[in-house]
Parts: sequence; structure tokens; C-alpha cells
Amino acid sequence: MAKLNIAPTKSNLLAVKEQLAVAVDGYDLLEQKREILVMELMHMIEKVRLLEVEIEKTINSAYPALKNMLLTVGGDRVEHIAHSIKYDFKMKEKSLTAGGMSFKSIEVQIPKQQLFYSYLGTFANSDKVTVEFFKLLSLLTELASIRTVVWRLAGEVKKTQRRVNALDKMIIPQNRETKNYIESVLEERDRENVFVLKSLKNRKSK
Repeated sequence: MAKLNIAPTKSNLLAVKEQLAVAVDGYDLLEQKREILVMELMHMIEKVRLLEVEIEKTINSAYPALKNMLLTVGGDRVEHIAHSIKYDFKMKEKSLTAGGMSFKSIEVQIPKQQLFYSYLGTFANSDKVTVEFFKLLSLLTELASIRTVVWRLAGEVKKTQRRVNALDKMIIPQNRETKNYIESVLEERDRENVFVLKSLKNRKSK
């Protein structure tokens, strides 16, 4: 690692020592931040995994229910019931905190289920299909929200890791090498000064 291109003076030595201390402290803080972010990221990934398992179970229940309804009442009747159902879904921005950081995400508010069709000419599986797909929709929106945070959290981990690497592989070694170089030059100068002073003293005594 090449040292900094500065003059080997005492003032520069003090400046380099200060920069080195700041870099070391910064490295320690960033390393702690990285560890916290990684732990939080793993936690969020586990939440995603559990949600995906729940979604898979709900899909395995919702689509057979829809298929059974189609077979029972027919496609035309299902389409008629579907057109009679109208829900307003509200979306809003929300903040999620992960690893001590705030992330923006989207929340979809699932409306309460209502009866939009007459009991006459309908079947119990109509309600089952509605319940199952409402559950599926709720899980999917939750998954989308968490995945958004996971992507941003992963990006923050990557950014922090780059900073840690820069401090560890470049800035800290460069400052240490510069500090050692200036100290060695100053020590050599001190030895030369002592030698000159001794020589002058010896000449005077003679």
C-alpha cells in the first residue's frame, strides 16, 4: 500500500495520527452496523420464507375452491357473481424500521368482506372462495412490503461492506504506512541532530 504523498513533518504526523484514529473508530462503528444489518436481513429473509410457505398453503386451498365452484355453479354464474363484487382497496405509504434504519414501503388496506350478491342462487363455496382469496391477497401484499425492505436492506449491507473494505484495505493501511514513514524520518533527523550537536561540542572542547 503506497503511503500518502505528504512532507514528513511533525504537524503532518499529528494530522495523520488523527486521521488514522478517526478511520479506526469509523471502521469499528461500520463493522458493528454491518453485523446488525446482516442479522436484521437474515431475520427479514426468514419472515419472507415463512410467508411464502403460508402463501403456498393458501394457494393450494384457494384455487381448488375456485375450481370446485366453477364445476358446481358453472363459469357464467361465477362470472356474474364476480362482477357483482366491488371492493375499494386503499394504498398508503408507511415506514418500517429495520436495523435502526427507516425504510419506505407500501401498505395495502384490505377492506372488510361484504355480501354483494343475494343468498338465492348462491352456494357456500362462493363464500369460501372469497375468504381464501382475501387471505391470499393479504399475504401477498404483506410479502411485497417485506420484500421491498429486504431489497433495500441488502443494498445498505452492500454499501456498508464497501465502506468497511475501503477503510480496512486502503485508508487505514495507507495512514499507518504514512505514520510509520514520517516517524522513521523524524527519528532519523533527531539522530542526525544529536550527532551534529555532539560533534560541535567535541570541537569546542578541543
